Amino acid sequence: MLLPTPREDLVLNTAEYERVPLIKRTGFREYDARWLYPQEINLMGLQAVGMGLTMLFDRRGVPKRFIVGHDFRSYSASVKQALMCGLLAGGGEVYDIGLALSPMAYYAQFSLNVEGVAMVTASHNENGWTGIKMGMERPLTFGIDEISELKSIVFDNKLEPALGGSYVFVNDMANRYISSLTRRPKLKHKLKVVVACGNGTSGVFAPHVLKAVGCEVIPLDVRLDYSFPTYNPNPEDIKMLHAISDTVRKNRADVGFGFDGDGDRCGIVDNEGNEIFADKVGVMLARDISKSHSNARFVADIKSTSLFMTDPILLANGAKTTYWKTGHSYIKRYSHETKSLVGFEKSGHFFFNPPLGRGYDDGIIAALAVCDMLDRNPTKTMADLFRELPKTWQSPTMSPTCSDEEKYMVVNRILKHYETIFNNKEKIAGQSIVEIITVNGLRIVLEDGTWGLVRASSNKPELVVVVESPSSEKNMNAIFSDINVQLQRHTEIGAFNQKL
Repeated sequence: MLLPTPREDLVLNTAEYERVPLIKRTGFREYDARWLYPQEINLMGLQAVGMGLTMLFDRRGVPKRFIVGHDFRSYSASVKQALMCGLLAGGGEVYDIGLALSPMAYYAQFSLNVEGVAMVTASHNENGWTGIKMGMERPLTFGIDEISELKSIVFDNKLEPALGGSYVFVNDMANRYISSLTRRPKLKHKLKVVVACGNGTSGVFAPHVLKAVGCEVIPLDVRLDYSFPTYNPNPEDIKMLHAISDTVRKNRADVGFGFDGDGDRCGIVDNEGNEIFADKVGVMLARDISKSHSNARFVADIKSTSLFMTDPILLANGAKTTYWKTGHSYIKRYSHETKSLVGFEKSGHFFFNPPLGRGYDDGIIAALAVCDMLDRNPTKTMADLFRELPKTWQSPTMSPTCSDEEKYMVVNRILKHYETIFNNKEKIAGQSIVEIITVNGLRIVLEDGTWGLVRASSNKPELVVVVESPSSEKNMNAIFSDINVQLQRHTEIGAFNQKL
């Protein structure tokens, strides 16, 4: 029997909500899926997505075999059960790894030689959100083509069940995953590290791994609590970073690590309590790695610092970096296709490709890479290595609200404004525009290298704004002020009173 066609207009606490799949179309984002649960998707809707996944795999000629796990939220297990019902109804082989990090699910694809993954997680999103990270080709996750086709299947095709579904619960995958991370030489020099998990899923894994490789671990909010009582597990969240900073100073730790809700991102605080943006950590790691890998190739997302292109140490080591679209799926795929050693994202995703890793993003692997860098430089602290970078003035990632239906149109209008200025050879912030990079939104580059970025968020109803200047704080503020004027002109954007 066919599943009813999904709808977007169902209301909670009604009979229809219990009889028909609810799926908001905008939940299918650029490379994964995110919905407010249960307002934007119900359990029947999740079942429909599962059936749609099996039909997509059929179309692509990929065996319908799926690793499935879930993060630690009050509703994630229920969401996973509904998704698995759809996968089984569509004839899928399901390998349930239970409570998991996203990188644990990616590891399980390799460990069990399974093609597909459907990891139930809202990542760093606040409570109330759910989502699915999906893939059909190790180590990659879906891009816009796969997501668009899945969306079309779910809404425009008849979801028909198929025979052959099977279920296996893999009860030792957590131990296998931890063993894979700790089966390596111990650190030569013991490090004291703060491990902050925001009461999210990483608390089950990260402290054990770092202790096993030789670290003295100072745990911070590692007890599981899906209400997230202290702060949201998000290594870009200022409250989380401040908590790590305070704990590092109090305990005189060598470094602090913050992990997000599904463990694929890592934030860094140095031994003096300075919160280092992940793109700057990426430059530090690229410096270290390029010493032993000549002519190393790296990829950085478009939000990242210009130091990847201008740093004298990277240039001297023959390293080359390409900027690409923001988003874990985009950077993962592009660094894989270009055979880059590492892909970096300002949000804290790090992608270590062979021979350094398997290519997927894992916050714990990123933390281990930082520990190894410190181990190879025993006479220098994390703060010392950071101070060796050329100085730039850089904003945090700012996120003015803008609806999913409007955000791309707003970005296009802002792009046209700056293209007109560029074509007319006018100035902004006292300088001429030398380049507008449009690989993902718009990145305006001025004469002295000062730049500003505006793009649509891939997974939330928001815009993304970042600015940086290699010359002065004044020039950073100047380009931000110009961009801010443009943001204020668009009523679709929520109140935005960010100050640098």
